[in-house]
Amino acid sequence: MRKSIRLKLFISITGVIIFFVLLSALLNTKYLDEYYTSQKTRFLTNTAREIDDIYDGAPEDVYLQLENLERNAGVNILIIDNSYNLKYSSFPRFERFGPRNAGPHQIMILDRAAELSYNESVVEITGDPRLGSSFLNLLFLLNNNDYLLLSTPIAAIEENASVANTFFLYTGLLTVVIGSILAFLLSRQFTGPILKLNDIAQRMAKLDFTQRYDGKSTDEIGELGNSINILSQELYKSISDLQEVNAKLKQDIERERKIDEMRKEFISSVSHELKTPIALIQGYSEGLKVGVVKNQEDKEFYCDVIIDETSKMNKLVKDLLDLSQIESGYFKMEKSVFVLSELIRQVIAKFEPILASREAKIQFDENCGDIKVNADIIRSEQVLVNYLNNAINHLDERRILKIGLALMDKKVAISVFNSGHKIPEESLDKIFTSFYKVDKARTRAYGGTGLGLSVVRAIQELDNNAFGVRNREDGVEFWFELDLA
Repeated sequence: MRKSIRLKLFISITGVIIFFVLLSALLNTKYLDEYYTSQKTRFLTNTAREIDDIYDGAPEDVYLQLENLERNAGVNILIIDNSYNLKYSSFPRFERFGPRNAGPHQIMILDRAAELSYNESVVEITGDPRLGSSFLNLLFLLNNNDYLLLSTPIAAIEENASVANTFFLYTGLLTVVIGSILAFLLSRQFTGPILKLNDIAQRMAKLDFTQRYDGKSTDEIGELGNSINILSQELYKSISDLQEVNAKLKQDIERERKIDEMRKEFISSVSHELKTPIALIQGYSEGLKVGVVKNQEDKEFYCDVIIDETSKMNKLVKDLLDLSQIESGYFKMEKSVFVLSELIRQVIAKFEPILASREAKIQFDENCGDIKVNADIIRSEQVLVNYLNNAINHLDERRILKIGLALMDKKVAISVFNSGHKIPEESLDKIFTSFYKVDKARTRAYGGTGLGLSVVRAIQELDNNAFGVRNREDGVEFWFELDLA
C-alpha cells in the first residue's frame, strides 16, 4: 500500500522525538547517579572552602553559619584538631563516644587525615553496615591545621536521581504526545502545498489549466508553485494555439474538400447545361447542311432553335464569368451615389416587352421617395434583374409582381415578390447555391441555368450586404440590401 508523504513525515518526526526521549532516559538511568555524585562532590569542596574562609579555630564564632549549612544543604559537619579532639560535630555519635568510637565510614576517612596538606581534600564513598547505608565523605585540612569532615548520605543522591528519572519519564511521555500532535500538524501544513501542487499537475496532465497555486510562501515550495503556474499558463497558451491552428487546419481541409466537391459538381453541372444546347445546335446544323429543310418556314425554325440555344450558352458563359470574377477576389466594386428609384424604373422599363407578353405588370411602391444609395450601380441592376427574371419565370395565373423598399438604419432593403408556389423549406438554404434548381423540369423549360441567384449571393457577399428569400402567404419574396448614401 502506497504511503503518503504526510504519513512518512509524521512517522519520521515522531520517531525522532521518541528516539531522543528514549536516549535521554537511557543516559539518565546510566549516568545521572554519577553526574549527581560529581556535582555533590564539587558542592562539598566549595562548602569546605567557604568554611575555611570564615573559620579561625573557634567553632562557636561560626556556629550559626555551620548550622545553616547543615539544615539547608543536608550536610553533616565534623571539626577535630590534629590530635583527633572534637571541636564541633553534627554527629550525635561523636559527641557521645568521641572520634575513635565513630562509625566505620567516618573512621575510614579520618585515617587518611595524615595524608593531607593545607587546602587539600580527600573524597571517599564509605558504607556503614550497621545502618545499611553509604555516605559521600570529604576530609579537608583547614588553615589552622584542624580537620573538617563533610558527609552526606548516598541514599539522598540516589533518591534525587530516582525522582529526576521518574519526572523525566512523565515529561518524556508528555513530550512524545505533544510532539506527535505537533508532528501531525507540521506534516499536514508542510505537505498541504505539495498535495495542492500534485493536484494541479494531475489536472495539467488532463489538459485542465484552470487551477492555480495561490501559496504566499517564498521558500522552495513557493518557487515551485510559481514555476508550475508559469508552466500551466505557457502550456495553456501553447495548447490553445495548437487547438486554434488545428481547428483552422480542419476548416481548411473541410473547405478544400468542399471546394473539390464543388469543383466536381460544377464541372458536372456545366457539362450537363452545355450538353443539351450543343446537341441541339449540332443536330439542327447538320439538318440544314444535309438539306433536311424543304421550305423557308422550316429553315427559319431551325435557325431560331440554333440562335435560341446559342443565346442560352452565351448567358451561361456570361454568368460563369461574372461568378468567377467575383468569387476569385480580383473583382472590385465601383461604388457611386445614385437615386435608387430611378434605377428601378429603368429596369422596369426594360422588362415591359416581356411583361406584356406574359400579360403581367410590376407594382412599384415609391412611398419612400428618392432614396440615395452608395453602391455599384451595374451590380445592383444585375441583382435586381436576376430577381425579376426569376420572379417572372415562376409567376402563377394571378400574375402578381411587386417591388418594395424598406428603410432601415444605414440600409435600404429592396424586395421582389411574385405570386406562385412556395419554395420547399428544405430548399430555402440551398437556393443560392450554383446550379441548384428546385424544379429542374420547369427551369429547363424557360432556359434557366441555376446561376442567377449564385451571382446575387456573390455580389452581396462582396459588398458585405445581406440578402435572402422568404415564403409569403400567396407567393415568394426575394430581397437584398444596399448602403444608404
